[in-house]
Amino acid sequence: MAPLTLGFLMDPLELVRVDHDSTFAMMLEAQRRGHTVRYFEQGWLGFGGTCAEARMRTVTVQREVGRHFQVVEESVRPISSLDVLFMRKDPPVDVDFLHATQLVELCSGKPPVYINSPQGIRDANEKLFALNFPDLMPETCVSRDKSVLTDFILRHPAGTILKPIDGFGGKGILFAAPGDRNARSILEMVTNQGREAVIAQAYVPQSRQGDKRIILVDGEPVGAVLRVPSEDDHRGNMAAGGKPVKTTLTPREKEICAKLKPKLLERGLLLVGIDVLGDYLTEVNVTSPTGLVEIDALDATNVEAHVITLAERLAAKHR
Repeated sequence: MAPLTLGFLMDPLELVRVDHDSTFAMMLEAQRRGHTVRYFEQGWLGFGGTCAEARMRTVTVQREVGRHFQVVEESVRPISSLDVLFMRKDPPVDVDFLHATQLVELCSGKPPVYINSPQGIRDANEKLFALNFPDLMPETCVSRDKSVLTDFILRHPAGTILKPIDGFGGKGILFAAPGDRNARSILEMVTNQGREAVIAQAYVPQSRQGDKRIILVDGEPVGAVLRVPSEDDHRGNMAAGGKPVKTTLTPREKEICAKLKPKLLERGLLLVGIDVLGDYLTEVNVTSPTGLVEIDALDATNVEAHVITLAERLAAKHR
């Protein structure tokens, strides 16, 4: 097909880890296929009177630490100049990020194909969206009321995981057990003295064997990695020190993927990373799901090729 112009709204390219970053892997694959790669940061977005625009850098990339990209050209361009826009800004989804999702939709010309849909990202909080599927999840409670959360902890003798709603990368995740004398202080801290709701989730003992990140492209699983926590931590997130381990999908995990697919596609959520503990869905990551590079290395595959092929197919239909 004719070369496309692919844009990536992302964090600073200077700071990416070339041996880990999933966005960088997609940029490499796009370049390998002859497409033009442009990137811009959230702070470079604006509105020029008729449409959203951004200061964009056209770049070439290579997997070489410290010399991983070169700027070919830099100029202010309308969002409509892109064939595909990858929304790859890392969490948290704060007010600035929400504004960015609104700005990129303001196109006077033909809008690009969005991966993922800005509206879908706004709709699908990564911790709360999974609550649409309570039959797939461990028992879960969302509250800022310390008495409600205390009761939840007392009802789960194996323990409770407490998560901030807008957390990411394993940050702020705590374990609480009945009878823990620190429980009251923990709840005061995580709820900011009752001002912020948190997620309380029944502890899944299989988490010691790791949680599984499954990558879905166009609603279908294309790869997975088991993230095993270190001996002194309960978090499997690779950002928190979890070790990536080769894995395959169980029948239950395939069932979870199949049940999620219609709601994901309905919202334009085409590149998603779901987290599964044992037999339970725990999170649906839609902003900047990671794990592609680790899956590639463990399975001798190319997960990002699925993503770029999807972008090419959608762009061809969109033209």
